[in-house]
Amino acid sequence: MNHKFIPFLSLLCILVLASACAEDRIAYKQGKSVMKLGDEPGWSAQDLDEHDWERRIELTDGRVYWSRTKVEILDTPESLRPFGVIPHVYGEYEVFWDGVLIGKNGNPGRELELGPEGKMWKAFGIPSHLAGKGEHVIAIRSSLYYFPDHVGVFGIELNYYDNLLTKGPIRTSFMHIFAGALLLASIYFLFLFLSNKKEYTTLIFSIICFLLFVHNLLEFFISYAPIHYKVHHTRLNALEMVMLSVSFLVPLYFSKQFPYPRQKVLLVVYTGVLLLLYSFKSDNTFIITRDMSFAMSVFSLGIVVFGVYKKMKGARLVLLTLPSAVLIGLATSFMVSLYAGISLILLGMFYVHSLRIKEQRLAYENSLVQSTRLKLELVKKNIQPHFLLNTLTSLVDWVEEAPKKGVMFIEALAKEFDLFNQIEDQTMIPITQEIELCKSHLEIMEYRKEISYFWEEEGIDLEQKVPPAIFHTLLENGITHSLPLDDNSIRFKLVHESNDEYRSYTFLTFALGVRQGKSREEGTGLKYIKARLTESYQSKWSLDSESTEHGWKNVIKIYH
Repeated sequence: MNHKFIPFLSLLCILVLASACAEDRIAYKQGKSVMKLGDEPGWSAQDLDEHDWERRIELTDGRVYWSRTKVEILDTPESLRPFGVIPHVYGEYEVFWDGVLIGKNGNPGRELELGPEGKMWKAFGIPSHLAGKGEHVIAIRSSLYYFPDHVGVFGIELNYYDNLLTKGPIRTSFMHIFAGALLLASIYFLFLFLSNKKEYTTLIFSIICFLLFVHNLLEFFISYAPIHYKVHHTRLNALEMVMLSVSFLVPLYFSKQFPYPRQKVLLVVYTGVLLLLYSFKSDNTFIITRDMSFAMSVFSLGIVVFGVYKKMKGARLVLLTLPSAVLIGLATSFMVSLYAGISLILLGMFYVHSLRIKEQRLAYENSLVQSTRLKLELVKKNIQPHFLLNTLTSLVDWVEEAPKKGVMFIEALAKEFDLFNQIEDQTMIPITQEIELCKSHLEIMEYRKEISYFWEEEGIDLEQKVPPAIFHTLLENGITHSLPLDDNSIRFKLVHESNDEYRSYTFLTFALGVRQGKSREEGTGLKYIKARLTESYQSKWSLDSESTEHGWKNVIKIYH
């Protein structure tokens, strides 16, 4: 079912790239920004002498400062399509273009008095008579009361004014479609995990999709929900934490799908590298995200290359997606490359996960088929001609010699067949019912073989359930392959033990001697037990058999 997401994400990846390339732009060159602490109206002039202005200043309070940036427009504006500008600068500010005030965002210098106003990014229209081809100056009068350690102009975005107004919502709509797909995938795989809580890779994949959904919202929601710059730092910290988590979980997911030697040690080293990258340049979200994304891609690539070397299923396709993500990063802007690259990585992860689910489904179906076949063979074994012949022969003897015991023999035989009829279609039965089946079989065999059989049990948890007829099968093997003691008896004991790691059932056969043979290892009985354990517990079980001084011991462990 998860194959449905693959073409959807492929289409979204194309839409992300297309939305980045569809917009018409204007050509311009941006010079370096200079700043000066103070507040002089004349500092907005186009021809101001900037020899004493600095590239960076220290600001510790809400005082006003100015910044100036030269911009050379290389295109002639179209008629009826004015230019516009978005200053990427923190704070509340006023914007001057060639000395003319073209707009304001908040109240610079009065933030403490009037409270926070304005929004993070704002577009300003440039009068047509001021936007001709050539060199211009954009001056910004700013204050940073809530964020004084981030003084600076981080870029000037110049474009047609209508493009600046519509670009954000259009791009956000594409990205939120992508976010919706991530949320659906997260919910879908969460339900898959809840249906089988042993599949932790499914949970990891669900968490990755949800974290990317959150990252998408945090990155693009400011297009329709403007925020003040004082909460922008919190948003950046949240983005960094989300990216840190994703950068750890993606390689962890590949580690589970493509196991490699010394996995825990390498994951610890990789985690240390991520934390180092996270803390090294904590004042620059772009650099942090870029470096963590690169580390994630490189480490994941190493895991997948190992998977290809070991010829693991799905590794080759994933090996194609990871370098493709890196190439997109080199060819496009950072934000486009981030989400397009993540889309490709998710496609590879979807493919690997679909292969694993297919393998598990086939293994489960095979287990069911094998279990059904062996169950029928086991039932057939109990009603096959020689069993019935021997049983009926013994029954005739008992009816002739001791009619009352003959009647008891018939009742015991009927009881066992009735119990088999009750459990043959069930996957799990109460252990009390399994013990009752064993005791019933011993009663029958006493009449048949005229040997005294004794049943003991220790530490049995009466609330537990087990696959049907597994102890009955061990009991039958013990009867078939064992010789009686000197007092003409054979004793069986079932011991239950439990700890934090597993619960175990030890089945002991006390007999004078145990007949050895191939059938002891490869008979239908043991195959039936293994098939039933696989059906109920997948791979979380073990079965060990060995001879002892007193007879034979079988130990079944079921891991939590």
